[in-house]
Amino acid sequence: MTESAICWHRFDAATFKLGRDEILIPGSSQHIGLYSAERTIVDCFRLRSTVGYEVVRDATKEWLRRGGKPAELMAFATQLPRAKAPLLQTLEVIT
Repeated sequence: MTESAICWHRFDAATFKLGRDEILIPGSSQHIGLYSAERTIVDCFRLRSTVGYEVVRDATKEWLRRGGKPAELMAFATQLPRAKAPLLQTLEVIT
């Protein structure tokens, strides 16, 4: 098996649009879906064994430094499995 830069994960279809915006690709008629920073951080908590706890912690710290609010992350975490408890623990330590 070879390593690649892309790793596929399958999530519940009911959560697919949570924190996702469609934006127009400049110069074309095509749209692309992008997840918000909050959704991305919460997904990283869900995948922390894959992406690494340090990455998740550092991304959370940087997001907070830039003005993010813990309540915004918790709002996403309560809607997605396996994210709420580790996120809450991390926020308690770093805030």
